[in-house]
Formats: sequence, structure tokens, C-alpha cells
Amino acid sequence: MRYGFWLPVFGGWLRNVENEQMPASFDYVKQVAIQAEKLGYDTTLIAELYLNDIKGMNADTLEAWTTAAALASVTERLEIMTAVRPGFHNPAVTAKMVANLDLISGGRFTLNIVSAWWAEEARQYGGIFTEHDERYDRTREFVEVLKGLWSTSSFTYHGKYYDIVDAKLSPKPVQRPNPVLYAGGESEKGKDLITSHCDAYVMHGGTVDEIHAKIQDMTNRRAQKGLPPLQSFGMAAYVICRDTEEEAEAELARITDVKMGAAYDSFEDFVSKSELEQKLRLYDYSVSNRGLRPNLIGTPEQIAARILQYEEAGLDLLLLQCSPQLEEMERFAKQVMPLVEKMRAAAVRD
Repeated sequence: MRYGFWLPVFGGWLRNVENEQMPASFDYVKQVAIQAEKLGYDTTLIAELYLNDIKGMNADTLEAWTTAAALASVTERLEIMTAVRPGFHNPAVTAKMVANLDLISGGRFTLNIVSAWWAEEARQYGGIFTEHDERYDRTREFVEVLKGLWSTSSFTYHGKYYDIVDAKLSPKPVQRPNPVLYAGGESEKGKDLITSHCDAYVMHGGTVDEIHAKIQDMTNRRAQKGLPPLQSFGMAAYVICRDTEEEAEAELARITDVKMGAAYDSFEDFVSKSELEQKLRLYDYSVSNRGLRPNLIGTPEQIAARILQYEEAGLDLLLLQCSPQLEEMERFAKQVMPLVEKMRAAAVRD
């Protein structure tokens, strides 16, 4: 299992807790990233939203790409996975930026391809926002342009959304044939795009059975296209690790005490503009990305045992959220990560 974390660009992950003691500032996220490397984390995912999805549209939020570039210069090992939404970007310029960031980071920059879901944000920031299937059609062309520019000396493309003529991109990215392209999606359009054009699949939080079924489905789809297996399967999860089960349950009750307000401004767009496989409740939305569904809540032993169940289901990357981030990431790294290794080794011996 690789361990990653969502960079706290929104000032936290909890819609019912106003101040999580983790400001949306570069000083704080830099501290988190540097400490994460020391603790043994492998990856950070930087979400791209120009409005704050967690604390409300008027709250502070960091821009993903400039933050990624700054982090690349102060870290040495951490994979920097940054979200990109085609409706807000020119694909040729994006390809150039990715190549440059991959060079700056020494081959550590990867992309999370997101087709977007927040219509109000697009209205405010001039993004292109269309119906669900058309957003995925645009994304497909966007990825084709990226890959074409990264792999050829001169690239021409005539599509419905993009027209590129004899474009050159040099230097190329460090990673070959391309920086790893992660993507998530639960609709037929999304799954087809990912199995055709991407390298890895990232999922919202789900139960072990749900995640196992998704991994099997995507593996089968990939095989049916005659393509090699996807490189990685990742999942978002919110962690509450405490010395006792009772303490963990008390913290869960605290953070899911729903208080309707600005933090829920994006709820209607998220559930109506996305095609989700599981019905989302306000309880689930208390924490972003359905992070409560994996139930990584309890003692270190309980959480470690559950992680091993996800490994058996085929999961190899956890993208963790916790609050406050620095303190809880350290607790997880010191109490849970070594325990997973110990329990895995014991299972092999048995």
C-alpha cells in the first residue's frame, strides 16, 4: 500500500467544523508536505477549485498549479498529483506546463484528470461547463492533445473542441511515455475514458466490497480493450485514529453534526451534475469525497486490519484526509503504517 494525502488547500475537510486549525496558506501546506516526506508518505493530491468547496465560496482557497510548482522546489521524493479540469485550460499550454513541472520535480509530477461538476464556479471564473457527457467528450480530446504533444516532435490535431496545427513541445517530460494520468469517474462515459486513455483509477471512499467491485470492473474493461492493466487503484478516505473505539466514535459524532450553511453551497451541484453510483447524504457530505465510507475510524489495530482488507480487494493507494492535518498524519504514520506492515508479515507467516 502506498500512502498519500490530500493537500489541505481549503483550510480543512470538515463542513461542520468552522476552524480546523489548518489555514489555507502556502506556509501551512509547505509544512505539511515537508513533514509528510519525513513520515514516509508517497503522494499528495492537490485539488483544483477556484472556490472553496469545503468552507464556503467566500473562504480562502489555494490555487493548485502555482502551489504544485512551489512544492516541487521544496520536496525531494513526494509525488505531486495535481488536478486539471479541461473546461478551464488550454491543452497545449497545459502540456507545456506539465512537462516543465515534471522537469522541475525530477519526474514526480502527475495529473488527476477531472471533468468538473460545479456549474456556479464555472460561471464565476469563465470556465466551459456543459452537460455531463459533453464534458467527458471534451476531456477525451484534451487528453489526446496532451499525449500527442508529449510523444511527437510536431503535433497536429483537428477535433470538435481543439484545433492544433504543427505544434512543437520541447523539452519533453521526464516520465515516458507520459506523466501518470490518474482519473476518477462512475458514469459509463467516465469509465470508458479512463480505461481508454488514463493510467490509474482514483475513487471516492467506498466499502471494501464496493471498491473490490469497481476494481474488478475497471480491470475487465481494460482487458476488453486489449490494454495492459491500470497502474494503480487509489481511494479517498478520512481517518480518525484514537486510542479507544469510544474516543474515535465521539470524534465522528462531533464532525458529522450537520450545521447547514455556506459549507453546503456546493452540495446541489455535486449531486445533480455528477453521475454517482451511491446516493449521497448530507452525513456523507460532512467530509469531502465520501471519505467516511471506508470506515478508517477506530484504534490503530482496527484501522490497520481494514487497510489490509482493501489491499486484498486490489487497492494500492490511500489518499487520506484528516483534521488537523499535521497532527493526525503523524499519528497515522507512527501508529498505523508500521502496524499494517507487521500484520501483513504475520499473515504471510501463518
